Amino acid sequence: MNTDIENIFLAAVAAVHPEQLMQSNIIISGANTLLIAGISYTIPTDGKIWIFGAGKASAAMAREAEQILSPYFRLQGCIVTKYGHGMPLQNLELIEAGHPIPDSNSIAATVRILELSKLVAANDLVLFLLSGGASSLLADVHEGTTLSDIQTVFEALLKSGADIYEMNIVRKHLSAIKGGQLARLLAPARVCSLILSDVVGDDLSIIGSGPTVADPSTFQDCMTILEKYQLINKIPQVILQHIKEGVQGNIAETLKPGSKELSFTSNYLIGSNAIALSAAEKTAKELGYYSCQLSSTVTGNVDTVAKWLVNSALEYKGTLPACLLAGGETTVVVTGSGKGGRNQQFALTAARLIENYPQITILSAGTDGNDGPTEAAGAIVNASTIKKAKDLQLNPLVFLANNDAWTFFSKVGGLIITGPTNTNVMDIMVVLIRESEA
Repeated sequence: MNTDIENIFLAAVAAVHPEQLMQSNIIISGANTLLIAGISYTIPTDGKIWIFGAGKASAAMAREAEQILSPYFRLQGCIVTKYGHGMPLQNLELIEAGHPIPDSNSIAATVRILELSKLVAANDLVLFLLSGGASSLLADVHEGTTLSDIQTVFEALLKSGADIYEMNIVRKHLSAIKGGQLARLLAPARVCSLILSDVVGDDLSIIGSGPTVADPSTFQDCMTILEKYQLINKIPQVILQHIKEGVQGNIAETLKPGSKELSFTSNYLIGSNAIALSAAEKTAKELGYYSCQLSSTVTGNVDTVAKWLVNSALEYKGTLPACLLAGGETTVVVTGSGKGGRNQQFALTAARLIENYPQITILSAGTDGNDGPTEAAGAIVNASTIKKAKDLQLNPLVFLANNDAWTFFSKVGGLIITGPTNTNVMDIMVVLIRESEA
């Protein structure tokens, strides 16, 4: 059973791998001409192609782009990705940096991309390769603040229970490159952003904090979010003052819809959770399961979502064996000091709910191969999970309360270890249901 459930998950990941996505979205169509996401672009003989990128999948995206373009065009640029996600690039600079908390390399990478952006000529073409993780990997500090200040804000947001929309609204307003501001710097050069979505609903302004996308949010929205999650007294005063200055109009806003600078930029969504789920459904059917997609826009606290998914399995009355699929991104309010991520917390929560239902197996895992600050992508659970814990005299409630699901699964078993997948379209949840034993 576990082999099937893992294969279904891996099929979802493979469908959104950069190798496949880039080859179908960058096509040489003639002398000095290429198709990007089906749109024709001509590069003047004295022009060149710049490639910038940020995110967990950006290095893999850049490698594929190089292989397609380097025989025909001059290439230059810089890519920043998470530690362990880099790969050899022939023409482009590569920097690995911190995620989910930015570090000094995040700052250095942002500075380098901003420096190179000044060299882009009006008749050049810029490819911007964006995927999840870019909000941390592309980080900068404004005057009067330090890296430590920015790190404190990121950590506070991550532990608050704020969703990705809310976190990135704040992050955009602490940056000179996010919220469409990179597009402003690159104009009037033509910019094509190829984007993998790690955001429920695929809002381009939120993915990676939208460096080339108009930002409808404001500094006032930032204040509202900080107040909502009681973060006013948890972030450095210099950061809070920066946001207050923005509210008062003393600091320029991010680039807004309708801005002239954005007329030179096109943003293309090429990978999403929905694409991954469709591939998972196809594989499940090939393995003999009646397959059903529940949702590709799952959000909410892990406790609520786990109950919903388990109830969906218990209430299922259709053909067996069955595979129920869902995707999205849950949230966790971190109050403990343990080790884990939202998928492992979700799986452990679900394990308690299916303790008496041996016909159900559940997987929850991140398509990027990383769940929180661990080497696991997520975990697989069934009725035997809690039985093994009891045999080892482990209380799952203690591990849940301490946000320590990784330690639990390290002892009991069930962790999914894929290594970096070089893609990122949020999380996949798979439920397999077989006939109940008589």
